[in-house]
Amino acid sequence: MPVRPIIRFPDPLLRANCTAITAFDDDLRALVNDLLDTMRAAPGVGITGPHIGVLKRVVVIELGREDGVRTYINPEILWSSPETMRHMEGSVSMPGATEEIVRPKSIRFRYQDVAGETHEAEAHDFLAICIQHEIDQLDGIFWLQRLSKLKRDRLVKKWEKMRD
Repeated sequence: MPVRPIIRFPDPLLRANCTAITAFDDDLRALVNDLLDTMRAAPGVGITGPHIGVLKRVVVIELGREDGVRTYINPEILWSSPETMRHMEGSVSMPGATEEIVRPKSIRFRYQDVAGETHEAEAHDFLAICIQHEIDQLDGIFWLQRLSKLKRDRLVKKWEKMRD
């Protein structure tokens, strides 16, 4: 499958809401495979449709090859724990830029698989952070929006210097 170009910050596509996937077909499976290949080439641990300019609710996560690939279609968070954790986050759309984000430590979420079957699952720690990060992206919330204005402005300036 081809590695697709990744949309870079500050492209407005990274702040667009994605539409639900209704066709669970060969085109969806091809998109998932393209996302996986693109994420591995980036490299990254998570990627969504918007990262490659496809405004559909699809997430691919691979924390490590030994953990396997997780694909979430139309994911939504049902519950978040009051307990939080801090973690350094970044994006394949902003390589080299990272900052600490605070998010719920555990979540319960619903999603569909590539065949269209609905599932509910729980995620904790790093996986929970990744899923929340990617669902934010599907909702048009780029991870920088989770930072204070001061941290966001500093990181954007640093990013602009890195790109020059």
